[in-house]
Amino acid sequence: MRFPLFLIASAAICGILQPCLVQPCVAQQFGGAENLAPYVPTPQVLVEKMLEAGHVKAGDVVYDLGSGDGRVVITAAQKFGATAVGVELLPDLCRKAQDRIRALGLQDRVRMVEGSALHVDLSAADVVTMFFTTLSNERLKPNLEKHLKPGARVVSNEFPVRGWKPTEVVRVRSGKMEHTIFVYEAGRLR
Repeated sequence: MRFPLFLIASAAICGILQPCLVQPCVAQQFGGAENLAPYVPTPQVLVEKMLEAGHVKAGDVVYDLGSGDGRVVITAAQKFGATAVGVELLPDLCRKAQDRIRALGLQDRVRMVEGSALHVDLSAADVVTMFFTTLSNERLKPNLEKHLKPGARVVSNEFPVRGWKPTEVVRVRSGKMEHTIFVYEAGRLR
């Protein structure tokens, strides 16, 4: 999942982010109209809280937009019994996630799609997870509204979707940081 580079640099300068979180972003090339943010791995504790907040259960289909190394889709399958699809724009991250999925023997329940989160068909999704900024969420809104079936949940880590009313807001403390998870339900967005 991703953050814009200017937010990461600002947070690092202000001492909000630990240097280990900033390092992968500095090395990554960032740009292109389809790229919504640089890769910043979501801490595992937040991955699990996001899936819990989305009420993921066995048999659900979970889509993770900007899936990075695949940790959300892998956790959705291993811990929650879901079928999961990761959507990742960057080929190297997609390949790493696919390798990990194969190594864990999860190919029957987890797959990665190399492509843009802006254009993926989400009609099969029961839950969509994402970790983008509010502006990137704004760009994703038309695709989410076009494809999501009533009752499908959208779980956004840290950043709200403007114009949508969350059904739940979850606060998670991890170390010295407090994180916010916004949960939305298709059919009850406004």
